[in-house]
Amino acid sequence: MKMLPTVTIAMPAYNEEKYIEACIASVQAQDYPKDKIEILVADGRSTDKTREILDRLAADDPRIRWIDNPARLQAAGLGVLVKQASGDIIVRMDVHAEYAPDYVRKCVETLEKTGADNVGGAQRAKAKTFFQKALCAALTSPLGVGGAKYRSEDAEGFVDTVFLGAFRRKVFETIGLWDPAAITNEDSELNQRILESGGQIYLSRDIVVHYFPRESFKTLAKQYYKYGRGRARTLLKLGKYPTLRPALPFLMVCGGAAMLTIPPLWPLAPAAFAAYALATGAEAVRVGGKLGARGIATVWGIFPTLHISHGIGFAAGLIQYSRQPDWPEQPERVPPKKVVLRAV
Repeated sequence: MKMLPTVTIAMPAYNEEKYIEACIASVQAQDYPKDKIEILVADGRSTDKTREILDRLAADDPRIRWIDNPARLQAAGLGVLVKQASGDIIVRMDVHAEYAPDYVRKCVETLEKTGADNVGGAQRAKAKTFFQKALCAALTSPLGVGGAKYRSEDAEGFVDTVFLGAFRRKVFETIGLWDPAAITNEDSELNQRILESGGQIYLSRDIVVHYFPRESFKTLAKQYYKYGRGRARTLLKLGKYPTLRPALPFLMVCGGAAMLTIPPLWPLAPAAFAAYALATGAEAVRVGGKLGARGIATVWGIFPTLHISHGIGFAAGLIQYSRQPDWPEQPERVPPKKVVLRAV
């Protein structure tokens, strides 16, 4: 009988007193054998009661351990966790997500079945507020996600990236850890390095996790501005993308800016902006119709928020990181896991 691999849950956290206990409970409720799981949390020096809660949970469950993350960034914290991990498989988790009880087991089974280096499920959005419902509707549209397969819960197969991810340990021994200075886009950057090394990433519809998206136009705009900056940084660092998708909002914003600022292009502007308004409006009706007139209007406003924020962030990232690159010359790698030989 084949031995099941050991699993390390790697979870970065910062000021998560409202959510950390429920997230840990969802890990404890996993149907994978409990003695095969360790739960590691990298705390970015929280100023709330996150560490107190983790101390209490660890006192009741010896599998739980939290580790200091002085850099505070998620990518740096994940690296700290992998260095401390004893598992054969590293399952990366976020606090603000809900995991199916078979999440870990399905990750392990999919790794074994496909031979991939990283596997994951779709990024399924879940709503609590009206704005989140509208945003969830927008994110079902190609105009909202740019055709990204990892946003579709029906997609299955080898892809360029997945939500979160479950990795064979050898990834971090050969490809290296997450870029510790990455503020955003750290997962996609790591996945791109996996692909460029000849590795594979697999998206499975059986791996189920939900996350809660932003709750206002302001927080959504800030999020996608950061996404744009992070993706520009990845482009400058690695020199290319697996697909053109991450650069599309930037190209769209550049086109719009050109039509507004270059006199020979001014005659094209009314038709171009009208076409964009009609396309996004029609799509808002299609995906947001169940939410009524208010929902349609909200979805219609979400589309340009996503596109413009991401595009401007991308431009800002190109300027910032072309002047001041902040990534290491070589990724940090972890040593191979030691094999303990037992006398028979």
